[in-house]
Amino acid sequence: MAIDTSTPSLTPATPSAPQQPQGHQLSTRDRLVLLVLCAAQFMVALDFSVLNVALPVLGADLGMSQSALQWAVTAFALPSGGFLLLFGRTGDLFGRRRLFLGGLALFGLASLLATFAWDPASFLAGRALQGVAAAAIVPTGMSLLTTTFPEGPQRDRALGISGTLLSLGYTLGMVFGGVLTDTLGWRSTMGLLTLFALIVLPLAPGLLPESRTPDRPRLDIPGAVTVTGGLLALIYALSTAAERGFGGTDVIVTLIGGVLLLAAFGYVESRAASPLVSLPMLRRRTVAWGNLGGLVTFSMMSAVIFVLTLYLQEVLRLSAFQTGLVFGVQGVLSVVAGIYAPRVISRFGAHRTLVVSLLGQGLFIASLLGIDEGTWSVWLATAGVSIASMFHLGAIISYGLTVTSGVPDEEQGLATGLVTSTQQVGITVGIPLLGVIATTGTDLLAGTRTVLLIDAAVVLATAALVAVGLRRTGSRG
Repeated sequence: MAIDTSTPSLTPATPSAPQQPQGHQLSTRDRLVLLVLCAAQFMVALDFSVLNVALPVLGADLGMSQSALQWAVTAFALPSGGFLLLFGRTGDLFGRRRLFLGGLALFGLASLLATFAWDPASFLAGRALQGVAAAAIVPTGMSLLTTTFPEGPQRDRALGISGTLLSLGYTLGMVFGGVLTDTLGWRSTMGLLTLFALIVLPLAPGLLPESRTPDRPRLDIPGAVTVTGGLLALIYALSTAAERGFGGTDVIVTLIGGVLLLAAFGYVESRAASPLVSLPMLRRRTVAWGNLGGLVTFSMMSAVIFVLTLYLQEVLRLSAFQTGLVFGVQGVLSVVAGIYAPRVISRFGAHRTLVVSLLGQGLFIASLLGIDEGTWSVWLATAGVSIASMFHLGAIISYGLTVTSGVPDEEQGLATGLVTSTQQVGITVGIPLLGVIATTGTDLLAGTRTVLLIDAAVVLATAALVAVGLRRTGSRG
């Protein structure tokens, strides 16, 4: 998961929000508020990874084909990315606390549906509703955090704790997913999320202050409709092609429709009084090239984790628990990278760190091309994906700082919104784009190698493009 290290300049909370002391220490109430907000973000991070190692078992139980398994991930990631901008602005208008609580309630109900799913349709419906809920929880939770804690040491500390727990949630999700699947079955992974929501939801109303933007900007409905519809259409086309190829009428129609809707979104945003995405901001070199690096690092790493999950269990015959341990090592090293990455960035600059991190991610993904059917490949897969993930986390942190560097304070909210949106869209598109290649053929090992080759080439090419694109903006973030 992403660690958002930026400190967006958001409008202060409404008068009903308690004023915070400017010291370094957090009061007891501050700690409880932080606990609730971080627990909710941790829950969403857990949901991104807890199901990954359970996919083969889940597919066999519900009768889902190997190529259809990507929908278990895409059904969650698509709405969570597609509705993120809309819900972020809706929270600004109608109250972040209100939308945050609604998202928690929906998340709990959706997780319950996924837990007791009786066929693929009911399971995917639960996953999609989880994604909608996450789209409400993530932006409103971050906004509540930044409006509750004043800019300075308190906010820095709160964001640091939140970022660490996000990374830890992804890590523990892989481990918990393996343990729960092997001992209690795949349904227990969704049951864990239900339990989490039931614990967090009762605590939130009495602790969180209401917060909204006083100037009440108009909701960009045409922009929200076109960008959400465009993303939904594109991902549907790519995911459907995984099972039936690109020649189907529905695939062609939705692919063209998605492109047209996204083009319409660009036109709408250029004329909107309160756009969801600021097009002038996208023309900034740091914003454009930084977000390209973020989009690629997220989409390509999510695809690697997906195909390696299938490879470890279907080719090497590892259990769900053993697969979870492989990704557990990856998660631990990612947390270590998250601790030291800010020090590296402070010394070498965000721009250079982003380029080097993309290079490292691409090279260590390429190292995975040596995997085969031998048991030694478990060690290669563990080392390769773990070190690649360390560079990946460096890219996550440095791209966020690159995008927000040099942006005026009054536009920081839009810049950080783009950072979060890039994260969600990257996670959404990576698996259907490359999962098609790995799951449609009869030889999963060959398909996995092809995905890894394309993946590494894209990351390395992006590193070169970003290096050239950011060259004139200076070497330090």
